[in-house]
Amino acid sequence: MLDAKLVRGSTEEIAEKLLVKQYKLDVSRIQALEGRRKEIQIKTQQLQNERKVGSKKFGQLKASGGDIAPLKAEMDRIGEELKVSEELLGQIQHELNDILMNVPNVPHESVPAGETEDDNIEVRRWGTPKAFDFDPQDHVALGEANGELDFETAAKLSGARFAVMKGKIARLHRAITQFMINTHLEEHGYEEIYVPYMVNADSLRGTGQLPKFEKDLFKIEREDQSDLYLIPTAEVPVTNVVRDRIVDDSDMPLSYVCHSPCFRSEAGSYGRDVRGMIRQHQFDKVEMVHVVRAEDSWDMLETLTGHAEAILQKLNLPYRVVTLCGGDLGFSAAKTYDIEVWLPGQQKYREISSCSNMSDFQARRMMARWRNPETGKPELVHTLNGSGLAVGRTMVAIIENYQDENGHIEIPEVLLPYMGGVTKI
Repeated sequence: MLDAKLVRGSTEEIAEKLLVKQYKLDVSRIQALEGRRKEIQIKTQQLQNERKVGSKKFGQLKASGGDIAPLKAEMDRIGEELKVSEELLGQIQHELNDILMNVPNVPHESVPAGETEDDNIEVRRWGTPKAFDFDPQDHVALGEANGELDFETAAKLSGARFAVMKGKIARLHRAITQFMINTHLEEHGYEEIYVPYMVNADSLRGTGQLPKFEKDLFKIEREDQSDLYLIPTAEVPVTNVVRDRIVDDSDMPLSYVCHSPCFRSEAGSYGRDVRGMIRQHQFDKVEMVHVVRAEDSWDMLETLTGHAEAILQKLNLPYRVVTLCGGDLGFSAAKTYDIEVWLPGQQKYREISSCSNMSDFQARRMMARWRNPETGKPELVHTLNGSGLAVGRTMVAIIENYQDENGHIEIPEVLLPYMGGVTKI
């Protein structure tokens, strides 16, 4: 959530910056509401002052034995007017807050202009796509050929956009997860955290999924209890660990790594990536979350991205890093790097990680702060998150990049300790 005072005081400037995200701020509505808010606030303060002065006179008059009836009637009138004025002020403030809850974060000045993913800017590449002396197959053909990647059974169990994994493929999926977690713990200094897979609406509001993106969520309605939602990413529960908290300076920065399933309805994505494991309703992800001081957040974005890249480098999977343009940038993000891995079966780079700096946008919604020891006052933290990595897509990349002409899949060297002697699928 943007700073309400900043938006009220610099509405047109904020609106211009948001145009980079292809978002048009309703300036006239905000300015009209702000004008009305100021008018009612002045009247409210005047009535409060009149009530204060009248109360003092009332006490003096009563003590002197004078006639208090006229003053009491006047005080009752002021009280009624004040009640109406305060209620109206609250309604206007509530309307302004509702507007702000649906306004995206302001993009960082380094975010390039653009409307779609085609306008994203490539930052760097690592590795060279393998030149096969045969036509490489995609992961669906390879996985179904050995019977260990089963989309037909998954459809029978749950419908489209699910997968059943068996045997060595299932073990490979688990091995990838363990390898990622251990790398982030042992080499990158994260603290492992385990969180619920269902969260309340406050948690989703805190990280920005609600109210704007409710259609993308799986909702669990409960009688006589508040509704719960299946998490779309571990970012939601992990970041909300600091909701309504003031973190001690000695505990900063916080760096968490979390493995979880993720659940997404994929609303609006019909017809996209219906084949295979690229876009599913349920998938696993290893998530990295940082809670830092404001002055450290931009350096941390580079570090976070590097941690995700390190996983791909260890797996020897070619990739590229792109800076998302404004039109492709997420609701809560001030800046995002996407990491795209090379998939021979598609002959293109596909997203495998997004690493984002949310600045203080989520922190303001969550009231997540740290105490500055120099001033003794609480300040908003900055939050960052990134996939380290999406497990299913990593497995897809391994299957397609490590295939041979017989349809066998070689296990990457760094995963061998997790495979129980299996070297090839």
